[in-house]
Amino acid sequence: MDKLLEVNELTKRYSQGNMIARITLTAVDHVSFYIKPAEIFTLAGESGCGKTTTAKVVIGFEDATSGAILHNGKLQTRKEKPWITGGVQAIFQDPFSTFNPLRTVDSYFHETVQNFRLANSKAEAIDRIDQKLRLVGLTYQEFAGKYPNEFSGGQLQRISIARALVTDPKLIIADEPVSMVDASLRMSIVNLFKQLRDELGVSILYITHDLATAYYVSDRIAIMFRGNIVEMGTVEKVLMNPRHPYSRLLRDSIPQADPKKRWTTTITLSELEHEEYSRQGCKFAGRCPDVMDICKGVVPTDIHIDDVLVKCHKYSGESET
Repeated sequence: MDKLLEVNELTKRYSQGNMIARITLTAVDHVSFYIKPAEIFTLAGESGCGKTTTAKVVIGFEDATSGAILHNGKLQTRKEKPWITGGVQAIFQDPFSTFNPLRTVDSYFHETVQNFRLANSKAEAIDRIDQKLRLVGLTYQEFAGKYPNEFSGGQLQRISIARALVTDPKLIIADEPVSMVDASLRMSIVNLFKQLRDELGVSILYITHDLATAYYVSDRIAIMFRGNIVEMGTVEKVLMNPRHPYSRLLRDSIPQADPKKRWTTTITLSELEHEEYSRQGCKFAGRCPDVMDICKGVVPTDIHIDDVLVKCHKYSGESET
């Protein structure tokens, strides 16, 4: 099986405080996953679970404390960042913060074309940019010479996607790409990701807390909690039949379509977030409805059941052989 991206035992630690009272926070704790060509793989979880930190290390914006990342089988190093080579590009949460309000949006595209030497003339550069814009439903004439504030949030996010496509990347990292877009436009952007996968063979690492869009767009999904992947597998198996208590809690927090049914979002950031990160044993033990004594002192191992990875003592002894 071909693997476009491999993340093996990735760990990222941060030091907080001063020299007298310094503490270490493990934001990403021995995380492993892979992404195949033409696949949408999702990292999902509440804010502060480590998914964005994972993405920053994968793209090379931050260095790992330990572990290995391979792109097409080639080890990622500090000297050769994947976003510099053009093979990996990123799309961020806030499209308005992506662009300087004092620069025209087309200048970013021309800068990328020039930096990567993708055209031999201005006319060739415009043609290439226009091709990428048409993939997201826009044209060069529509945006040339305009500033970011002349576009809606949805348009600007589409422009961000087109900009990421200029270098013909094999992998796009999309960090909460629809969370600041109007609800009416979210599905159009999510459908665009599926189109890029199906028609161009682009793989996408989709970072989100929104399980509804994750279910719609993903091929496989990993649920993260406090730096750990607690469940991972096909989106159907993980979200339709979640095994880990946290995965069930996340899924049950999705609003129901029935207006007569009352619902509450039970997933909120704990005031004792640092306590959960530094907890011995299972990080979720303090909130888990199925907690056992072993959970409070022993870190659960990765157990594979029906092609799904689940990190939970509840399933000890059920691992596939």
